[in-house]
Amino acid sequence: MIRLHHVPWGRSFRVLWLLQEMGITPELELYEIGTRKMQEPGLKDHSPAGRIPALEIDDRAVFESSAILQYLCESRPGFGFGRAPGHPERVAYLEAMGFAETQASLIEQLNLNHLFLRPPAKPSPAVVKLNTLRLKGTLDALDGMIAGDYVLPLGFSAADAMLGFNLFAAPFYVKMDPWPKLQAYWERLQARPAFQAAAEIEGLQAFYAKEFYEVPVA
Repeated sequence: MIRLHHVPWGRSFRVLWLLQEMGITPELELYEIGTRKMQEPGLKDHSPAGRIPALEIDDRAVFESSAILQYLCESRPGFGFGRAPGHPERVAYLEAMGFAETQASLIEQLNLNHLFLRPPAKPSPAVVKLNTLRLKGTLDALDGMIAGDYVLPLGFSAADAMLGFNLFAAPFYVKMDPWPKLQAYWERLQARPAFQAAAEIEGLQAFYAKEFYEVPVA
């Protein structure tokens, strides 16, 4: 039994996508952010902070998307989606995996301010502007990291699944016109059959209610 604790079009999409790259379709335990279910034992038994994703596989549970993807790559090395110790791309692979979470943390902050604050709470325009500018800075950096078709010269890796999710989310907060190379990279990722299979499982995204979220006016 392989079960993914999952929020559609949330960070756990990374796991669903890489599993599809490996020809694995997990059972899905679905959640909605902010609901009581995320704080109940079903999830917290597998993810102590009650956060998505968690993956039950190989008679164990793994939480945190980066750890899950690295576990999948190391336990199933035949797919070539990881970069093992001693591999010439090992350091760049680890850097990209970590960078993806740095970038995702900014998206998470923007999600919090734009999507999850409820009246009378209001987002701070200064904080939203700062995090939007910081997200743009990470897009500048990522633009310089792309090596050929993927982030690593020797081809697709788990790092692309980590970063690809960010490129799904970032355009809701940042206009992508300044980064044609990133847009082309994102289009290549979306064209992968496994990405399309995962997206079909997800269905239409309902995480974001608007096409674009402007920085609020002070």
